Amino acid sequence: MSGTGATTVWSTDELERVADALGRPIPGPGALSGDWRRFWHLTFNVAYMNWKLRFFGSALGYLWQLVRPLLLFLVLYVFFSLVARFGAHGGASNRYYSVQLLVAIVLFTFFSEATSGAVRSVVANEALVRKIQFPRLAIPLSVVLLALFNLSLNMIVVIVFALIAGVRPMVTWLEAPAIVLLLVVLATGIALLLSSLFVYLRDLEPIWEVTLQVIFYASPIIIPIATVRKYLSRTLVHVYMLNPLAVVFEQFKHAFVTHGAPSAAALMGGTALSIAIPVVICLATLGIGFHVFRRIAPRVAEDL
Repeated sequence: MSGTGATTVWSTDELERVADALGRPIPGPGALSGDWRRFWHLTFNVAYMNWKLRFFGSALGYLWQLVRPLLLFLVLYVFFSLVARFGAHGGASNRYYSVQLLVAIVLFTFFSEATSGAVRSVVANEALVRKIQFPRLAIPLSVVLLALFNLSLNMIVVIVFALIAGVRPMVTWLEAPAIVLLLVVLATGIALLLSSLFVYLRDLEPIWEVTLQVIFYASPIIIPIATVRKYLSRTLVHVYMLNPLAVVFEQFKHAFVTHGAPSAAALMGGTALSIAIPVVICLATLGIGFHVFRRIAPRVAEDL
């Protein structure tokens, strides 16, 4: 160290010795903690608390959770079934158009809630992130878990509606948990990616809102896959089915509503390899989302 008047000049070696003496910067809490039991306990309790607060003081309580998908279903059903007559012509698949429409809307509502709710989840909990030591991954995962609570209860309504509409229980109903799990994996990966990127890109929220609208109309929710196949070549149908949401919706309709609806494997060529591609896409999305979130988690408090 050398001094000239009131100015002090530090050499590089001296600065390194001071840094070593003070210690290297300590990163903040990571995405995960070593205690998995405590981590899942925290995630569940955060989701459960938010679920109770959502309906706190409401006279109708959970019934409000049903209003949005049911109103959307009613509007779309009246127009596309009674006006456009999508379910009016032949086949078991068309006969159960109303049930298939409700199933797809409920599944998409879960995907929309899990991903759009997670976008600003980390930023919205800035006070907690800055002051409390806890695994950051619990924040977006609690949003996905909250959406899963709602999906579980909504599926009760779907089952009742399906039975009234004439759908009969089938062995393939056992596929439903696996299909929903694939949807949860995809939604979780996107939720982790969006919640981490939103810390730095605040335009991401309106962009994702528009993207969800595009996904809604680009997936086989309103328009039956039988109608789509009339206007697309076989190759383009295979490309269309690379959308993991299309696979989830169509396989759920096939397994839960009617075997008259083609399975996802049949739509993609009937081979195990073809159906594996959307599954790999879901797993890759989860892996990328987790990797990005884990990278930003230790410094997210400073970057907010």
